[in-house]
Amino acid sequence: MRVLIVEDEPDLLSALAQSLREEGYAIDTAADGRSGLFKATSSPYDAIVLDLMLPQLDGWGVLRELRRAGNAVPVLVLTARDALPDRVRGLDSGADDYLLKPFELAELLARLRALIRRAARTTDSKVEIGDVVVDLSAKQVTKDGEPVSLTAREYALVEFLALHRDELVTRSMIYDHLFDEDDDSMSNLVDVHVHNVRKKLGKDFLVTRRGQGYVIHGGGTLTEKGDDV
Repeated sequence: MRVLIVEDEPDLLSALAQSLREEGYAIDTAADGRSGLFKATSSPYDAIVLDLMLPQLDGWGVLRELRRAGNAVPVLVLTARDALPDRVRGLDSGADDYLLKPFELAELLARLRALIRRAARTTDSKVEIGDVVVDLSAKQVTKDGEPVSLTAREYALVEFLALHRDELVTRSMIYDHLFDEDDDSMSNLVDVHVHNVRKKLGKDFLVTRRGQGYVIHGGGTLTEKGDDV
């Protein structure tokens, strides 16, 4: 999942980006509201962590412009402004959640997971796909009740597909949501990760639609003639 962090405190921005990357998120960053708004409207994100007191354009302005453009990306406001009018203004401006500084990382991660699930219209933290269970909270995958060892990027691919089960997921969607702005989108990384996921979860877990993308089905997949990586 790809997350944009818009925060003008350099140490906090760096620490947050590092922590979220360690959790398997693809992270882009911005240190002011203008560049944050530009990135938010230029790339698809699964969530945005947004400070309110930003240079050039404050967080309320970023929210206002995003929602005015019809961008429904989930936004978690992260701010030290704890007055009730500020919280109300943030939520009324289009924020989906509000977390006060200082905060615990575990809570921020839990709120992000909840926002991403809600945006994908999934309320349960576990997604069952045949004999495979994707635990979105623990970020763990089991097959026949046994844990499966996945790399962070392999898990991110499985999670993204699970949240979009029964939908065609194109290669460009995978690149947009699993890789940040510094990754090489011209590489064959998607092919490599798809191949590895099939080795670990079974070839029938993931169906390739040639020339289109990939799909998994909520009740498990059926092998389609000619499907391969």
